[in-house]
Amino acid sequence: MIRSLLERGPPDYWRQPSQGTVRFTFLGTAGFVVAGPSRTFVLDPNITRPGIWQTIFGRLGPREDLVQRFVPEANEVLVGHSHHDHALDAPAVCRHTGARLLGSHATGHIARAYGLDMSQFVEVTPRSPVPCGQASATAYLSRHGKALLGRVPLPGDILAPPPWPPRVFHLRHGPVYHWHIEIDGLRVLHVDSADFIDEQLAEADVLLLCAVGRQYRQDYTRRLVERVKPRVVLPCHWDDFTLPLEAPPRQLPGVDVEGFVEEIRGCGAQAVVLSPLQSWWA
Repeated sequence: MIRSLLERGPPDYWRQPSQGTVRFTFLGTAGFVVAGPSRTFVLDPNITRPGIWQTIFGRLGPREDLVQRFVPEANEVLVGHSHHDHALDAPAVCRHTGARLLGSHATGHIARAYGLDMSQFVEVTPRSPVPCGQASATAYLSRHGKALLGRVPLPGDILAPPPWPPRVFHLRHGPVYHWHIEIDGLRVLHVDSADFIDEQLAEADVLLLCAVGRQYRQDYTRRLVERVKPRVVLPCHWDDFTLPLEAPPRQLPGVDVEGFVEEIRGCGAQAVVLSPLQSWWA
């Protein structure tokens, strides 16, 4: 368990010292802040993290106070797909920071339902770089993993603004992307779900990789590392996102972070594991 690892002292891959000018802060779930001297990107922020009963039976909405506290600044917010644990908080980050929201039409419908000024929204075209000051962000087509009893959870699209506040079933995944960022001489690839399309992978120095995928796709880790050729892999989407962001982290059922790290190392890359709200520099 993650908690027991922290209590007995971190292994050598946990919270490693690092050097560099680009800071990676893990926001839990698939969320990161990637901040360099020239730009700050926020990926799939999931700050509100409603509990399991509220998620199943209640309505969902961003906790504006938590969003402002944990993501105080941003230039671009990138959303890989439109499930609640990836997209719900993104418009709120954009509202209080003035950042642009980059994503699919499904994510745009969520932003419109929330009430975001749609001049802040950019509907992206896969494989077409979006200039972001001196940096850039490119969406590549991906697919959602069969992460719920062998099935894709909440499949389908969002073709109109959902009711607000929405229920979880209003937030279908829509188009699924992974993001390639070039920032201050560093290439970053963010794979936020448990599957991918081989031909849609770009090489990167740092790979932010969903840990759930190794449960559902054969040779998931090896194939990604061989194609992307990262120096460093930061696992994500391993923690139980029904717990508050500041609670002691707990692994999702079936996820084995230590096993994932060994696979990454076996493929020739370095692994760095962050707990939510911890940072590492590259």
